[in-house]
Amino acid sequence: MAHPQQLLPNLTFLDLRPPVTDAAREVAASLSAPSPSLDPKYFYDQRGSALFDAITRTPEYYPTRTEAALLTEHADAMAAQLPGELVIAEPGAGGCDKARLLLDRWRPSGYMPLEISRECLLDATRALAPRHPSVHFTAVCADYSQALSFPADDQGRPRLVFFPGSTIGNFEPVARADFLAGLRRLAGDDGFLLIGADLQKDPGRLNAAYNDAEGHTAAFNRNALHHLNRRLDCGFEPDAFEHLAFYNETAQRIEMHLECLRDQTVSVAGRRIALPTGTRIHTESSYKFTVEGFSRELVEAGFAPLSSWVDDEELFSIHLARAA
Repeated sequence: MAHPQQLLPNLTFLDLRPPVTDAAREVAASLSAPSPSLDPKYFYDQRGSALFDAITRTPEYYPTRTEAALLTEHADAMAAQLPGELVIAEPGAGGCDKARLLLDRWRPSGYMPLEISRECLLDATRALAPRHPSVHFTAVCADYSQALSFPADDQGRPRLVFFPGSTIGNFEPVARADFLAGLRRLAGDDGFLLIGADLQKDPGRLNAAYNDAEGHTAAFNRNALHHLNRRLDCGFEPDAFEHLAFYNETAQRIEMHLECLRDQTVSVAGRRIALPTGTRIHTESSYKFTVEGFSRELVEAGFAPLSSWVDDEELFSIHLARAA
């Protein structure tokens, strides 16, 4: 375990030095597969993060504001089912934006954001910790695999794992079951889980959410190619790809693709990869759930569901569970 650094009176930083992936080999393998794909993590550089923020503010994209409204409305009801001495652990915390409401309303004894981006983590916690002097911040630089195996050391205080945003929907079913089991390990035997899950709904509403009129989602999708060009000098022609996002009713998921509009060849890890016209690169899936179905998945992962909250339009759900 790395040696913790005391950055502020109530802020400790722990760098687990997440392993660096061989991005070139990873991208070459995924593009050369029978069904080409890219990992959604390549959406996110500085421009990609700004584009995603813009998406969350579009009229069509409901998840972010609906979840925020649910957290605001039901924060007290959630807290009533939790112990007073509590440490909130948030894997993939990013800029810690969604935890701010819980920190304001609950005043937990501790907050542990776990995030792979060292700079993002330090910037967020250095700004946030002075605003909550009674909360001890333990900022942990880690990837998901490290985060989910992080040992309990909260001075006997129960841990609430916070995983908002329906990010759980980006995992394929088998990987999702494994990830939920990892959240159970992170919570510990006396812990809890608070998690967001987007709900199944009219396909028209879903298709609109991922095809906003202002074109932010299309730009966000293509940004993966811009990002890889800058990082790996791949030679993509991003403007020669069409953004495709649609609801697959059979799989119960939104799929995002980039379709090649003309023949091109890219170079990755010393390999030249042909992308003929019509080639579709699968960039993201976003599974949609029912309250009952997602509750069953929580049970299978070792949780006992306590409560769930859904907005009046039945767009989004938040689930509170305890370790079984």
